[in-house]
Amino acid sequence: MITLLTPIEEIPKIGLTYQKRLKKLGIKTVRDLLFYFPYRYEDFSNIIPIKNVKLGYTVCVQGKIIIKKHYKTFRKWMDITEITIEDETGSVKALWFNQPYLSNSLKENDFIYLAGKASLGKDGIYLNNPAYEKISNIQHLTPNLTHTGRIIPVYSETRGLTSRWLRYIIKPLLSNFYNKIPEILPPEVIKKYKFLPIKKAIWQVHFPDSFESADAAKSRFSFEELLLLQLSVLKERFRLMQTKAFACPMDVSLMKKFTKSLPFQLTDSQKQCSYQILKDLEKSTPMSRLLEGDVGSGKTVVAAMAALNVVKIVSSTSRQVAFMAPTEILAKQHFQSIANLLSDFNVVIGLLTSKESKIFKDKKIYEPNKQSLLEDLKNGQLNIVIGTHSLIRKGIEFKNLVLVILDEQHRFGVDQRATLNRRQTQQVPHLLSMTATPIPRTLALTIYGDLDLSLIKEMPKNRKKVKTLIIEPKDREKSYQFIKKEAKEGRGVFVICPRIEVRKLELEVGFLNDVKAVKEEYEKLSKEVFPDLRITMLHGKMKPKEKERIMLDFKRGEIDILVSSSVVEVGVDVPRATIMMIEGAERFGLAQLHQFRGRVGRSDMQSYCFLFTTLPDQLNRKRLKALVDSNNGFELAQKDLEIRGPGQLYGIQQWGIPDMAMQGLSNIFLVEKTRAAAKEILEKDPELKNHPLLKDRLEHFNKKIHFE
Repeated sequence: MITLLTPIEEIPKIGLTYQKRLKKLGIKTVRDLLFYFPYRYEDFSNIIPIKNVKLGYTVCVQGKIIIKKHYKTFRKWMDITEITIEDETGSVKALWFNQPYLSNSLKENDFIYLAGKASLGKDGIYLNNPAYEKISNIQHLTPNLTHTGRIIPVYSETRGLTSRWLRYIIKPLLSNFYNKIPEILPPEVIKKYKFLPIKKAIWQVHFPDSFESADAAKSRFSFEELLLLQLSVLKERFRLMQTKAFACPMDVSLMKKFTKSLPFQLTDSQKQCSYQILKDLEKSTPMSRLLEGDVGSGKTVVAAMAALNVVKIVSSTSRQVAFMAPTEILAKQHFQSIANLLSDFNVVIGLLTSKESKIFKDKKIYEPNKQSLLEDLKNGQLNIVIGTHSLIRKGIEFKNLVLVILDEQHRFGVDQRATLNRRQTQQVPHLLSMTATPIPRTLALTIYGDLDLSLIKEMPKNRKKVKTLIIEPKDREKSYQFIKKEAKEGRGVFVICPRIEVRKLELEVGFLNDVKAVKEEYEKLSKEVFPDLRITMLHGKMKPKEKERIMLDFKRGEIDILVSSSVVEVGVDVPRATIMMIEGAERFGLAQLHQFRGRVGRSDMQSYCFLFTTLPDQLNRKRLKALVDSNNGFELAQKDLEIRGPGQLYGIQQWGIPDMAMQGLSNIFLVEKTRAAAKEILEKDPELKNHPLLKDRLEHFNKKIHFE
């Protein structure tokens, strides 16, 4: 007996070849197939008399085949199937190219529906490669049409797997199963939001009676998928609220002393975010907060305040902070920054990476062996330890870990925190996650819905706005001269390329030569354009040690121009750099371009961002113009979301989020609606005991989703 969980191998009419093709699309069961929704629709519902067929219009007609021909063209050797159909008002030809099997399928005197575009040939108007559907008798039957004569679903396809074939397989399955698909939405939710019930929605999403019905069905399924997403993150939040953390009272006088010690004034945003974080740390439930701020907005200072407040609490046991960065370069950068910020406060800071271990104590840096540092950490003699994800590996123990600070790594659950805590106590550490990628509110509320948000919305007072310019090909030489002048005055220059190298085959055939690559651009700039400047390249294929050495040389002023891939997008701090030159700028997203631009303008010197383009595409120009006009990362991230969609923008396509939820992520009203519904359900029924079908579906959903 076939059920919703039956593998596609057991479905009649799906052979081995099609099974492989379906699996490429992630379709493994009957349920997967029924929930593989169309991405658009063709309107073939208006069936007209043949005499009303007009050139250039997409039409649907019905009639009897009166002539059938099958031949090959003389010059191009193209296979053509040609038929003529007639109704009581006239006749029209239809042509199919390179589909020889149609010659056996279509026969004279067959009754047929055709839907396609009317084109002009040497013998007059004809239908070009139309969709077709044979029926037994036009006169005596109102046919149940699948491919013509109605609103037709069009699916995302893969090689050898067409929408026509998918309709052919899905429709009979739908007839058998749509009554058996369980309703997972609670009745009160369906009633409150006036959703279509599952039986009607599943039919209307595939074979809608109208575009309004299709929209209503899609709205229901978008809500359903987003609700599962919201339930997933909110359940994590609810679970966290049941655990205990160390309460860390705010030391107001210490915080005032810290802010006075800074060589600059905190912005209002920094003060507000610091206050939110310090108040969270006072609670005995674990803080889970995401600190968002543009590149260079001063997130590290805010994190340092939180860390200082935690480690300086007067108590019988020392309290510790773990600070994790995504790369060794960034970990070392944070070690240097935090040591500078806290040098007057008698705090012991450790650096632990796979390559080295350091300790900052009494305004001096020591280099103990790794084992010695780990002993200090275990005994509570280290207040703050900074490192990569290796901080949670086996063999590393904290005496009393109270706060975890993450840089650009937002997914960090209760289990990982408990791992860091080494289960020596019942307490779970507080969590502060930081990101320089501004996240639109729709995404933040959903993807990071288990985290509270703090936003640093303004830049430090001494920063000048980076001047951003789109450079036309005719102005390239002029830009080079300006770059040379800046470099000669000791300023640093970044040159970003979309690719690391041009592939050998592409060079041989001259394909994509306009796509700038790091290795080729490095050769050109160092030999032809700036032979008298010191130029080095940097890319992701290099070893960490080599990348680190190059960045250090660039920071010290021993390199004038750094030609790089997108490896410099996040976290690189070179105050002397004043020029960001981006080749093939149209190939990057707005948010990514904004990140690149944030690598310059990190001092009081005027900085510039030059956008070089290779494509005259208007959409790209519109995007790049938005970058020129705005320095606000949140505004740009929202525009990027609208243009490119959440999947491309944040890499969440790889998280296994269904298409319907992906589309819904752009709709703030839908996101807020699903969040409110999820909260309401969980407040009344945290374990979903009264919603067994929803609970079961959520468990299945969570297996497919893999947040990073």
